Amino acid sequence: MKKIGLIGGITPESTVLYYQILNRLNANQLGKTHSAELIITSFDFGQISQLVEKGRWDLLNKKMAEAGTNLENAGASCILICANTMHLCIDAVRKVVRIPVIHIADSTAKEIQKKGIQKVALLGTKYTMEKDFFRDILNKHADRNYNSRC
Repeated sequence: MKKIGLIGGITPESTVLYYQILNRLNANQLGKTHSAELIITSFDFGQISQLVEKGRWDLLNKKMAEAGTNLENAGASCILICANTMHLCIDAVRKVVRIPVIHIADSTAKEIQKKGIQKVALLGTKYTMEKDFFRDILNKHADRNYNSRC
């Protein structure tokens, strides 16, 4: 079984959801006594929140890259970032690791296509809503553009 690395703590609530969902999926696939092999690095959300508020994406990229390196060194075979907004730092993580860093929008887009969904809604933080990083990936996978904003 492969180990999944989680960059969490951004927020703790989302990290808990990732943990629960990954364990539930593993139990459903392998049997109810099974759980996922996970390695979690968790940030102090207060520190991350302050850096986001100050627009210090340089420091956030550095922290996220370090977290990715630590997970890879600990034996993770792939990495998930447990918060939409912090996917703004995914390129910084991908530059320093040799293992896949899975983008939530890629996975979401594949599921949208698989289910034939024609209309989607996105709710998120200020950064998720104002920046195009999520919508751009959805559009890359789609045969139509998701450009409307509410």
